[in-house]
Amino acid sequence: MMQDDSPKLPGPPASRSTDADSPASFETGAARPPQDEAPAKKSKQQFRRPKHDVHGWIVLDKAVGMTSTQAVGAIKRLFSCKRAGHAGTLDPLASGCLPIALGEATKTVPFVMDGRKVYRFTVQWGEERDTDDAQGRVVAVSDARPDRTAIEAVIPQYTGTISQVPPQYSAIKIDGERAYDLARDGETVDLQARPVEIHRLDLVNMPDSGTAEFEAECGKGTYVRSLARDIGRALGCLGHIKALRREAVGSFGENDMISLEQLSAMCHRAAAGEASLADALLPVETALDDIPALAVSRADAARLQRGQAVLLRGRDAPIFRGTVYVTVSGQLVALAEVDRGEIVPKRVFNLAGLVGSRRLQKGH
Repeated sequence: MMQDDSPKLPGPPASRSTDADSPASFETGAARPPQDEAPAKKSKQQFRRPKHDVHGWIVLDKAVGMTSTQAVGAIKRLFSCKRAGHAGTLDPLASGCLPIALGEATKTVPFVMDGRKVYRFTVQWGEERDTDDAQGRVVAVSDARPDRTAIEAVIPQYTGTISQVPPQYSAIKIDGERAYDLARDGETVDLQARPVEIHRLDLVNMPDSGTAEFEAECGKGTYVRSLARDIGRALGCLGHIKALRREAVGSFGENDMISLEQLSAMCHRAAAGEASLADALLPVETALDDIPALAVSRADAARLQRGQAVLLRGRDAPIFRGTVYVTVSGQLVALAEVDRGEIVPKRVFNLAGLVGSRRLQKGH
């Protein structure tokens, strides 16, 4: 994860999603090729479902056991869309908020990845593992078990800007290779500590003496697995992640999530004309919730979409500088930089096709 979610244990690679249908059989009554003549090969294009222009965000409630790549592939197949990507990996062990961008929404992924994340996680005391979670190999054990007072006493050490060493099994690159690939090959991975921001860390429950549940709100680059490992070491009891759920990413929270099963059912209803897939998609600009919006005329919008700068004067001139998203008649046109009334387009959007109409649910 850009946070706590890189692939770890050896295993078969996730299969690539395809849009290939099974080959069609000969139609009834159709002429068959002569027995001494090999049937002509059908082009691969005949086996592919048509792909569509689909634009918006799916906030998937990812189930445990599914990789983030598999989740994106499943969504891409359901919507038969041309482009899709996610905003921050989740481990197979983790569940919860996986924002998936479709179509033109992929241009706004960096704004989501830079947002704060909220995690709820369970730490198992008494064992440290090489992956820092339950999927790894036990490398050290302890009979010590912390009480609530001890845990609450160390929490302040892990809030604010802290120095954190990422897990050995992480997606960080070392000399061009992923750390988890080197670790799988038995190499010792020496990762440098780096600063991360923990805005909030709370002990929320202690189901028994061997486990504790926490909630953390953190910034980009934080590894929750490292957090669990370091707290266990500080308490002298060792520890690793037993369960992990991401509850929010930026503007996307629990109320916006939808499961793969719910999406599949909605797609079936849409195919039968009983629903619209637009109702499952949040608009592209949802990812730009923290950026000012600037409305322009149709003439200026046309210039921006051609990549040309626009100069606004008088009452129409924006009084601020920086990044804005530009709209015309409520529709997203471009991401742009504003300086002294000049609007310079940086990313231009073409929202022809299916566009999301679902509303963001405020409150996580």
